[in-house]
Amino acid sequence: MSIFGCVMTARYEKYTLEFKQPSGTSRGILRTKDTYFLMLNEGNKFGVGECGLFRGLSADDRPDYEEKLRWACNNIGLGLENLLTELVGLPSIQFGLETAFKSLEANSPFNLFPSGFTRGTDAIPINGLIWMGSEAFMKQQIKEKIEAGFTCIKMKIGAIDFQTEINLIKSIRKTFTSKNIELRVDANGAFSPGEALEKLKRLSDYDLHSIEQPIKQGQWQEMVKLCEETPLPIALDEELIGIFAVTKRKALLQTINPQYIILKPSLVGGFGGSDLWIELAEQQDIGWWITSALESNVGLNAIAQYTYTKNSKLPQGLGTGGLFTNNFKSPLEVEKGTLKYNKDLNWNFKFNN
Repeated sequence: MSIFGCVMTARYEKYTLEFKQPSGTSRGILRTKDTYFLMLNEGNKFGVGECGLFRGLSADDRPDYEEKLRWACNNIGLGLENLLTELVGLPSIQFGLETAFKSLEANSPFNLFPSGFTRGTDAIPINGLIWMGSEAFMKQQIKEKIEAGFTCIKMKIGAIDFQTEINLIKSIRKTFTSKNIELRVDANGAFSPGEALEKLKRLSDYDLHSIEQPIKQGQWQEMVKLCEETPLPIALDEELIGIFAVTKRKALLQTINPQYIILKPSLVGGFGGSDLWIELAEQQDIGWWITSALESNVGLNAIAQYTYTKNSKLPQGLGTGGLFTNNFKSPLEVEKGTLKYNKDLNWNFKFNN
């Protein structure tokens, strides 16, 4: 395979991202996250994509992951479309391949979707993410996000006492109405089907925008009932993971009929997989937004640029770049509740050559 008349070569490097502070979810505490960089060379052209494997969550968290990544590098000459077809079921590798090929073809390896965003003339509204932890820790995060100018806050819930979480939400609403601060909560599947509706009713007293994945994925009939009866809009997140066939995707949306879906390109099959989910959702008037999945700035950059082209008016979940001590310097900046691309800042990518 050759785009520029030279032989294309591919290799990958594993990289461990280190959290600045342990980050809590209902699935446990995150201290590090492994990721993989897929790098293409053709003549003097260079391309890079991030294969953002999310252990314990990704459908492609499997023993042969690196073997499949090695196979992709050894067979890069098959071309992107053939590789994507062969690697169905490995969404993070698909995302890395899509990004690496787009990077190779671009005028600059990191300018994948030229737009008002990459020119620095426009920004993407994002939610401020509140990680689980002690009440004092969560309060401090909320204070910092509001002071930083966020008008949309997303709280991870489900790991500490529910009443404590309600009290935190109540304290925000005492000062800020839904006109000032949009509140989203993410349960990461923490509620049991038997208790979920009652908890949703209690949460709905505080004028929340939505709740992500109230119960664990795979319980379609229970989720159908919740989405029919909920007083609070439900957004499916983990529910989309591992659903790759078009017929199964259609069946999921038609059966559950959620109010929203949330798309993580690394988990749902890259740009192509996200495009398909968006198309199916819009056919049913289901809302959607896009989030990153703890990628480094390389993957976050690709997702942000792609997201901007989709023209969504909702705040997106793209504010995770500052979580790591050893992330790569990039033009991405969070400012007043938006993600911006500062053209005055340069990339410092360790493996670039």
